[in-house]
Amino acid sequence: MAVVIAAVFPLAYLFIRAAEVDADAFQQTILRWRNVQLLGRTAALAAGVLAGGLLLAAPMAWLSTRGAIRGRRVLTLLAIMPLAVPGYVMAYALRSIGGYQGVAHRLFDTRPLPLSGYTGAVLALTLCTYPYLFLNLRSAILGMDGTLEEASRTLGRGRVATWFHVVRPQLMPGLLAGSLLVLLHVLGDLGVVSLMRYETFSLAIYQQYTIYDPTYAAWLALALLAITAVLLWGEAMILGDLRLDSPHAAAGHRVRHAAGRWWQWPAYLTLGSIALAGVALPVTVVAFWASHDAVRDQAADALSSAWASVQMALPAALLAGLLVLPIAHIAARHPSKRSKLMERAAYFSYATPPLAFALAFAFIAPRFDHWLQQAGAPDVFRVYQTLPLLIVALTLHFLAEAIGPVRSSMKQASPQLEEAARTLGSTRLTAFTRVTLPLVRRGVMTGMLLVFLSAMKELPITVVLAPNEFRPLSYNAWSYASEADFAGAAPHALMILLTSTVLVTLLFLREGGRR
Repeated sequence: MAVVIAAVFPLAYLFIRAAEVDADAFQQTILRWRNVQLLGRTAALAAGVLAGGLLLAAPMAWLSTRGAIRGRRVLTLLAIMPLAVPGYVMAYALRSIGGYQGVAHRLFDTRPLPLSGYTGAVLALTLCTYPYLFLNLRSAILGMDGTLEEASRTLGRGRVATWFHVVRPQLMPGLLAGSLLVLLHVLGDLGVVSLMRYETFSLAIYQQYTIYDPTYAAWLALALLAITAVLLWGEAMILGDLRLDSPHAAAGHRVRHAAGRWWQWPAYLTLGSIALAGVALPVTVVAFWASHDAVRDQAADALSSAWASVQMALPAALLAGLLVLPIAHIAARHPSKRSKLMERAAYFSYATPPLAFALAFAFIAPRFDHWLQQAGAPDVFRVYQTLPLLIVALTLHFLAEAIGPVRSSMKQASPQLEEAARTLGSTRLTAFTRVTLPLVRRGVMTGMLLVFLSAMKELPITVVLAPNEFRPLSYNAWSYASEADFAGAAPHALMILLTSTVLVTLLFLREGGRR
């Protein structure tokens, strides 16, 4: 229950802070045309990224599961590898190609206009978020019952009619889940829109926070929360009573389309181009800037930033692993309204845009420090702009990423083994640590790796809540890039890419690269 309070109470404080505005200020700051423009710009960005992601993810998911091509395992790894590239690194790479003294100017003596605005933001976010759609669509395709398609074709329906009436409904849950993740990512993004100079709700919130206008920032954060709630409600309404279970699904029958060699090379060329744009392009650009002599002097600074990133990401991952164990155990062994409430609170924190989540902590932490000061507590207990507060915020925001793997492992661990240990005299705690914990260790490690990866790349929460002079890799890469110091950002971005690539590959190998 403490997790529920910690996750929800700071957000509730946003309502308290927003309610401080009087009627005149409300009319002047909240009910104005600029907010409508922000809504339109944010919606346009989300629609563009979602459309672009579908164009990239749908053919890759279909070919990696249904296409009669070789190397589907490698294709899957290449398709998910852009998860290792944070949005602000992708935006930094794309923006630094054009313009005076850009990569193109230095290498080829040409000066294309640097990407910026809506086009640059859509391209950067699309390349970073399409793996969410790919993974969900691929999972949906692998779980489809192939006998339904065969029966439809046998009854005289063509490929198009079969796809529309049989395949499309089975893809809807995966499509909606992936789309929701993409839209939530776009709503919460700060790094890409700030580097591309495209104003959305998130950028406006950060600007108001930096000029010390907390009330307006709180209202904008609540607007983001409202949009998030509408998206979650819409997904639930669309899925509703949809049922896709089939008595033949357990047989694992899949349709594999035979194909001649004539179309395999175009398929490889298309898929290779997508992987090149999503992975090779940012890595090459960052490596180019990192090869400059001036960058070598910043190696020590980059190592210091890497250590700062580990200082916040590793404790967040460990704390998430500790918190998720009782939540997953109660949800799997003793399902109730209380267990559902704990899970929903974790997912609610994850669905909350990170800048709004950080802003809630930034509002409540000084008030908490004031209470402690009035109570006579020493300064050592101060929480605002401290590393422990940053770690707690990262843990609560990304806790939902650890719940899924741990809950799945917990459901696969037979409760009878734990009951047998209890009958042999073991206490509840001893039976859990000696019997259940070894069985769910793989899920716990996977969840902790996911939290560590997300915390290493996280920017909005870090920017708002990081202590003074605490500069992790994400902050420095974004800060240098926002000042057009591309060489200065290179070593920090390169370390993020190397660390994230290793972690994504490790996650892929732990999952066995399932077909």
